[in-house]
Amino acid sequence: MAIERTLSIIKPDATERNITGKINALFEGAGLRIVAQRRLRLSREQAETFYEVHKERSFFGELVDYMISAPVVAQVLQGENAVAHHREIMGATNPAQAAEGTVRKEFALNVQENSVHGSDSVENAAKEISFFFSDAEIVG
Repeated sequence: MAIERTLSIIKPDATERNITGKINALFEGAGLRIVAQRRLRLSREQAETFYEVHKERSFFGELVDYMISAPVVAQVLQGENAVAHHREIMGATNPAQAAEGTVRKEFALNVQENSVHGSDSVENAAKEISFFFSDAEIVG
């Protein structure tokens, strides 16, 4: 199996409830290693740029407002098939449809306040990681 890296963002609803450690414990318990991590407050410009792929969708403005409402924790996770594995641990976007034991089933409040973001492909992971981190900041 391939060792990959993926971007994970612990979203404002989770940082406000002080559950970043609980979420990271699920990732680490499933075999993913945190190789870079930063707590920050996104500016509107950063959030709009990061989520630009959704710019034409009706929820874009609400998404940006939510992502700048409180700090986030951006991190790089590394492990075997990290992109798919991380998405499996996160669970379905809608917490009502998420499997038991997943981050979203355990911690998400609703579809928008779903506690975590994860890259959806190896290619997007590379782009998203470079948005937040330089190569020198990733220590595996």
